[in-house]
Amino acid sequence: MPTAFEVIAEPHRRRILDLLLEHPRPAGELTSLLRLTQPGTSRHLRVLREAGLVRVRHDAQRRWYELRPAGLAEIDAWLQPYRRLWAGRLDELERHIGKPARGTVRGTAGSPAKGRAGSPAMGTAGSPAKGTAKGKSRS
Repeated sequence: MPTAFEVIAEPHRRRILDLLLEHPRPAGELTSLLRLTQPGTSRHLRVLREAGLVRVRHDAQRRWYELRPAGLAEIDAWLQPYRRLWAGRLDELERHIGKPARGTVRGTAGSPAKGRAGSPAMGTAGSPAKGTAKGKSRS
């Protein structure tokens, strides 16, 4: 049996999960939204169901698919250390933003802050530097 990571490596399956995140949907609606054939959509739904990522509910002639949050636990557990890493980085950014950088002048209420002179993407008078597209650097 493939892992959750192997199952969601396929772009159509990730798209199905994105659509089901909004609300449960019948198989026919998923087929239309994905612009796949009915057999192609059914194959992806079967793989997602077998991996425990979605569940199916029968309602007369329709099959409704919905997310199964417990199936995403493997991915969630793997992402946990990365969330802590990013939370720490965002805390650092917040502290950095709270302090004015050397050479900058903070704007007053109602006026924009002035940036540092000599910014690599900006030329004189705030215009894009030569050789850059709309002020974007060539990194």
